[in-house]
Amino acid sequence: MAIVYLSLGSNCGDRIGYVQQATSLLGASDGISIIRTSAFYETEPWNMNSETWFVNAVLEIKTTLSPQDLLKECQRIEQQLGRKRTQDNQSGYSDRTIDIDILFYNKDIINEENLTIPHKYLHLRAFTLVPLLELIPNFEHPVLHKTISELHNDLENPEMVFLYGTRVEI
Repeated sequence: MAIVYLSLGSNCGDRIGYVQQATSLLGASDGISIIRTSAFYETEPWNMNSETWFVNAVLEIKTTLSPQDLLKECQRIEQQLGRKRTQDNQSGYSDRTIDIDILFYNKDIINEENLTIPHKYLHLRAFTLVPLLELIPNFEHPVLHKTISELHNDLENPEMVFLYGTRVEI
């Protein structure tokens, strides 16, 4: 059984609702059990031109799925919730109903054509590091060999807007 951290984000429609639905669908998937979730955060779009801010959260799950099978399940849920994969701008990022990224899969290092774990940008994004601080502040990134707290301290712009003062119960 692997311990995995997933980042969920939405900036279209009922943003909170999409993150909640994705969490519920993940928890109902065969081979996935949700351990806990961070609070929800409202965050400015990162590296994309959009006026709509995101709602983000991080989930800690246990899974029997392989990394590739977990990726397929995450993409299936994204599609079920109306995610359209388009590249509207130069960065390749566009507005989305839901985005689910695998941040960590145990302490495994995976570099495949369609999957990089740990997520290649997580150390640059406050919207992943701040929720991870709630869950695993002393977890050491297996490639960068810094804790989540240290990575957060390294951020140039660690500001985020906190939506809820308590974790969202599923």
